[in-house]
Amino acid sequence: MLIKQMSVFVENTTGRLGKLTGILADAGVDIIACTIAETTDFGILRCIVPDPQTATDLLKKNGFTASLSNVIAVSIEDKVGGFNHVLQYLSEAQVGVKYVYSTVKNAGGKAVIVMKPDDPEKAVGVLTTKGVQLVSIEDFMA
Repeated sequence: MLIKQMSVFVENTTGRLGKLTGILADAGVDIIACTIAETTDFGILRCIVPDPQTATDLLKKNGFTASLSNVIAVSIEDKVGGFNHVLQYLSEAQVGVKYVYSTVKNAGGKAVIVMKPDDPEKAVGVLTTKGVQLVSIEDFMA
């Protein structure tokens, strides 16, 4: 199951990230999971929100560059090596992973990891076949 992730370019200026999160907060948008990667001049905020299309449109209306992409989230045992088997399954199927980030949410005491595979649809098939628990946006909201 695929999840829509919102990616937003954020200039590296004082207060810009706060402006972005303020716009979302004022609209009642909950940031369920996020990560930010930075360069000298800008960062890319990647996040999971309940209604990504609406949040993306809102940010664009307020001068931000934002887009949507497909990611997957998995629920894994929160122990040493818990994520390794997921990556091994994908590697064996020749599916690369561009980036990962974890969330503060959990699913029944298990860790939740968000990842961007090269081929999200293939990754879903591989992981489902191997019995890996995928997390939906509804699971995040529960």
